[in-house]
Amino acid sequence: MKLELIQGDITTLQVDAIVNAANSTLLGGGGVDGCIHRAAGPELLAECRTLGGCPTGEAKITGGYSLPSKYVIHTVGPVWHGGGQGEREALISCYRNSLALAGEHGCKTVAFPLISAGVYRYPKEEALEVAITSIRRFAGADMTVYLVAYDAATFRLAQQVLERLRTSN
Repeated sequence: MKLELIQGDITTLQVDAIVNAANSTLLGGGGVDGCIHRAAGPELLAECRTLGGCPTGEAKITGGYSLPSKYVIHTVGPVWHGGGQGEREALISCYRNSLALAGEHGCKTVAFPLISAGVYRYPKEEALEVAITSIRRFAGADMTVYLVAYDAATFRLAQQVLERLRTSN
């Protein structure tokens, strides 16, 4: 497994699958979810309407449509309520279930946004720790996984967290 941090727009990446930090309806929303739905086109919304939503921590897969990726893996991250309501376990499940779906569909390259760290208010540093450790634990040996930071500040923080985790192991 190879993990790479990149800064950019997840909707432009030529990978087998991108992960969507979705809401439970899977029908689009703000942040990365809205960007993915806009970039993929109306066919994505039409397919998502057939899926019956998605519970927190689970993942579902659709086609990528107008995106350069073959698939979109939709996962619903936890809303942060202070950390005492199972948020960490739910976030770990998002990464585990998304990577399992990617593997089942033969994906060799997968790109993740930082799940739950936007409007769901999960603290970015903690969300990065969960993302990095979960990807390392659950990604297939032959997979390349990209953790995509949209802005420069999050990218710098991701680099710091990754370095800290490297030196602590």
